[in-house]
Amino acid sequence: MRLARMTDYAIRLLIYVAQRPERRCTISEVASAYGLSQTHLMKITNQLALDGWLGTTRGKGGGIRLARPPSAIVLGDVVRTMEPDFFIVECFATGHACILHGNCKLTGVMDGALRSFMDYLDSHTLADVLPPPPGTASVRPVRIHVRNKVAAR
Repeated sequence: MRLARMTDYAIRLLIYVAQRPERRCTISEVASAYGLSQTHLMKITNQLALDGWLGTTRGKGGGIRLARPPSAIVLGDVVRTMEPDFFIVECFATGHACILHGNCKLTGVMDGALRSFMDYLDSHTLADVLPPPPGTASVRPVRIHVRNKVAAR
């Protein structure tokens, strides 16, 4: 499963703004830092503001800042806000007629995988993904083995 670019950029935008709580950030500043289109970031900012993740102020001295503390921004909620759908397999789509209906358990497996993914995101907040402040020791990720692959946790 791959998240939409808007979702990825929305989380990056929240991280950028969260790292600068002492001031308002501008869209042009964030666009420049990440090499993104200002128009695209404006759409993302508007969506995040509508859903209560960002506060915006127009005009001179305006900008964007978090509307709540990073520890109160649940990553799963942000993903749900930004993703257009969660049709990880075609049969999840509304109105899709599956020719394997009644003979396939794939839908249940994929539904369980999606629920596990979202549950995991729901267990983390924006504060969990912020880099440590400069001058503090960082914690190394724990490595777990998953079927002959190593995954960071």
